[in-house]
Amino acid sequence: MEHIFGKITDRLGNRKVPGRFLYFSEHNIFTGNETKVCGAMRPAKTRRMCMKKNDITELLKSNAYPGRGIILGESPSGKYAVTAYFIMGRSENSRNRVFVEDGEGIRTQAFDPAKLSDPSLIIYAPVRVLGNKTIVTNGDQTDTIYEGMDKQLTFEQSLRSREFEPDGPNYTPRISGVMHIEAGKYSYAMSILKSNQGDASACNRFTFAYENPIKGEGRFIHTYMSDGNPLPSFEGEPEWIGIPTDDIDELTKTLWESLNEENKVSLFVRYIDIASGKYESRIVNKNK
Repeated sequence: MEHIFGKITDRLGNRKVPGRFLYFSEHNIFTGNETKVCGAMRPAKTRRMCMKKNDITELLKSNAYPGRGIILGESPSGKYAVTAYFIMGRSENSRNRVFVEDGEGIRTQAFDPAKLSDPSLIIYAPVRVLGNKTIVTNGDQTDTIYEGMDKQLTFEQSLRSREFEPDGPNYTPRISGVMHIEAGKYSYAMSILKSNQGDASACNRFTFAYENPIKGEGRFIHTYMSDGNPLPSFEGEPEWIGIPTDDIDELTKTLWESLNEENKVSLFVRYIDIASGKYESRIVNKNK
């Protein structure tokens, strides 16, 4: 596969810009050491001058329908690896769900089985644990990643067999994340598989890897930019957010109260002690 690994060239005067990037012709991988902001690819040390760190409550309150969302990051003290996953729904079928514990992970299930009209795309395991890796996704690609990484494939390689969801005209993106904790060190990666601006004949693949996360910071990726018909797919790099607290209950309450009251369905939050690997989780379901 053709790839480029090297310096970035400024078209004006052919001047080299500090920083490295990795580009694949069939998909895109961003290493987390640089990002495309302010109209150009820039190294990490200049990123903060151009890219805004968002307040997650403001992002959620200002968007009535982000769809399904994944948050990965690190607590302010640096003690915990943090993840959150939420689902929303507009139809009766989508809203008829709850999160339930399933081993070390969770799964969705119908709140009222009698009202379940179509289980495809809405019944799956959003969270699974493979050794020191925690996998979080918005669909049954959780199993694909789990099985691929269990066979020594990478996160990105495991997703090569998958595409966006076949729910045209929305073609909902498949968003995924993986957290890796080993010997007191933590890193994470995120992925999105999406149609080419609504064209289902092409799948655009993006993987974002974040090594040595910064304390009190994280990334947020979601399926839709906003409500609409068809629903507009997420665009750009996962949003840079603050992780405001080391208290799992405080973060759970903050996220749940920030999600749109009419459309929110379920929320999962997990804090993993980076030193020991021990974790605690919270689940909130609208249907009770």
